[in-house]
Amino acid sequence: MKNFPQRNPVLLVHGLNDTNSIFQKMRNYLTQEGWSVYSLDMIPCNGDGRLQDLAQQVAEYINVNFAPEQPLDLVGLSMGGIVSRYYLQRLGGIKRVQRFITLGSPHNGTLLAYCSGRLGCVQMRLDSELLQDLNSDAAMLEQLNFTSIWTPYDLMIVPAKSSEMSMAKNVQLPILSHAWLTTDPKGIKAVAEALAAPIKHPSQVIPRG
Repeated sequence: MKNFPQRNPVLLVHGLNDTNSIFQKMRNYLTQEGWSVYSLDMIPCNGDGRLQDLAQQVAEYINVNFAPEQPLDLVGLSMGGIVSRYYLQRLGGIKRVQRFITLGSPHNGTLLAYCSGRLGCVQMRLDSELLQDLNSDAAMLEQLNFTSIWTPYDLMIVPAKSSEMSMAKNVQLPILSHAWLTTDPKGIKAVAEALAAPIKHPSQVIPRG
């Protein structure tokens, strides 16, 4: 039996038109490597709802499933990375999350979002009001171990480098599809490595009163 170091629980946040099942392969690997892995299904997942409201679902899930003093790590796929950022930056999540990993997230928007008028998709357009707001004080994410994993072959995030953030550790991988970021062994390994990294500021997580 493997002996694993003390690890934070991990919450996986899916993307547009996905459910938590998108993480099955990654979840299985992380569980085998000693992490306690959680996930939720956000509703609606098709872009009809505001990303702020999805972030509130993440906050409520965390409040129900984790003790107030429990630090955790957050992994967001695509839209789930932006939803997670809203939780971190606007709903107090930065006080308890220690490692934050995004996979192919449109931190600076994506041209494909102009193909849909759904509110959540509009919020992922280049220079959308939501992204401008989050990027105005994104420097706060320097408090976390923030890793942005992306592929130059991403046809959903256009331009693909939109996933890069100056305060993040940006990891570019030769994965041939946006959808494969959660299933390709290179992507899964990169997530596991980011989750295993020592945190920058062990005292930064503040228990909520």
